[in-house]
Amino acid sequence: MTVESTAARTPRRSAGSKAGTTGTTGTKRTRTTAKKDAGAEPQLVQLLTPEGKRVKNAEYDKYVAGITPEELRGLYRDMVLTRRFDAEATSLQRQGELGLWASLLGQEAAQIGSGRATREDDYVFPTYREHGVAWCRGVDPANLLGMFRGVNNGGWDPNSNNFQLYTIVIGSQTLHATGYAMGVAKDGADSAVIAYFGDGASSQGDVAESFTFSAVYNAPVVFFCQNNQWAISEPTEKQSRVPIYQRAQGFGFPGVRVDGNDVLGVLAVTRWALERARGGEGPTLVEAFTYRMGAHTTSDDPTRYRGDEERQAWEAKDPILRLRRYLEASNHADEGFFEELEAESEALGKRVREAVRAMPDPDHFAIFENAYADGHALVDEERAQFAAYQASFADEGGN
Repeated sequence: MTVESTAARTPRRSAGSKAGTTGTTGTKRTRTTAKKDAGAEPQLVQLLTPEGKRVKNAEYDKYVAGITPEELRGLYRDMVLTRRFDAEATSLQRQGELGLWASLLGQEAAQIGSGRATREDDYVFPTYREHGVAWCRGVDPANLLGMFRGVNNGGWDPNSNNFQLYTIVIGSQTLHATGYAMGVAKDGADSAVIAYFGDGASSQGDVAESFTFSAVYNAPVVFFCQNNQWAISEPTEKQSRVPIYQRAQGFGFPGVRVDGNDVLGVLAVTRWALERARGGEGPTLVEAFTYRMGAHTTSDDPTRYRGDEERQAWEAKDPILRLRRYLEASNHADEGFFEELEAESEALGKRVREAVRAMPDPDHFAIFENAYADGHALVDEERAQFAAYQASFADEGGN
C-alpha cells in the first residue's frame, strides 16, 4: 500500500488569480470538495496484516529491510511484557494499591514500534499512557507506578533516559517538545525529538501552536498521535472533519497515517520521520490508527458509550497476535520461545507487584520544599498549618 504525504507541494497562486477568488461559485465548489474528501477512505501504511502476512511497500520497506529474526522476537517480547505489566497495574488499582491507572491495552504496537525507532540521543515527551515507550527507553516499569500510587511526582530522572516525566495536562507536552527541538537545532545536534499525544489532544490549542512553531522554525520534532478513536467518551469523528494526519498539510509539513496495530509499519514510518528530523527537514505528524481496548482510565466505564461489537472487531486486529502469526509462519520462533516468555512475563508481574507494595510513604512535608529558592513567609505559614493538622491525628497518649 502507499501513503499519502500531505506536505504542501502546490505553488502559491497570486492573490489576483482566478483560482484564488472568493466568489459564491468558488465557495460552493470548496464545500463540495471538502465534503467529498472527508468521505474518502484515508490511505494507510501497513507492512503486516492482521493475519500476520507481510505486505510489500516500496516507500517504507527499506526502513525495516535489515531486521533480523532476533529483532522480531525482541519486538514481540517487548509487546508481551508491556501488556503483562499493564495488566498488573490495572489489577493493583482494583485492589486499592494505586489511585488510578491509564491502560495501554491494544496500543502496544504503536508504542513499541515507535519507541524502538528512537536513538539513545533522541528525546521523548510522553503523555501518561506511554508505558511501552518508557520500556523501550529503559525506564523501570515499577518507577512508572509511583505517581499513580501518590508517593512521588514521577520516579525517574528524565535526563538519564531522555524520557520526560509523564504529562497529565492534555497536549501541553507538544509545546515542551517543540521548544526542546528548537533548542536542539540551535545547538547544531543531529538528534530528534518525539512528542506523543492522543486523538483527543489534537483538539487542544497547545497542539496547534506546536505545529505552527515547529513548522516556522523547522524544528526536528515528530508528533506521534496515537489515535485510539476515543477521547474518553468522545469519538474522533466528533473532533475532526478530516483524518488527523491530514491536518499537517495546513501547517506545511508531512502527515502520515500508519496501521497502529502493525509494529513493523510503525517502526518503519517512525524511523523515516525521525531521519527527516535529524536531517534538517523539519517536523512530521504520524497518526498511528489503533484502538483503546480498555477504559480510558480505571475510573471510566466504556460500556456506557460504545458497544461490544466494536471491541470484538478490533480484537481480531490484535497487535501481539498479529506478530505471533508472522513469527510462526516464518519459523522465526518456536514453542519454547513463547513458553519462556510466558514465564518471564509472570516474573515481571510478581516483581512489579512486590515493588509497589514496598514503596515507602512520602515525607508529608516534602511538598513545601523547593517551592522558593530562599523560602517564603506564606509557605512557612502553610507548612505550620499542615503540621498542626497532622498532629491532630495523634493519640492523646502520644502513640
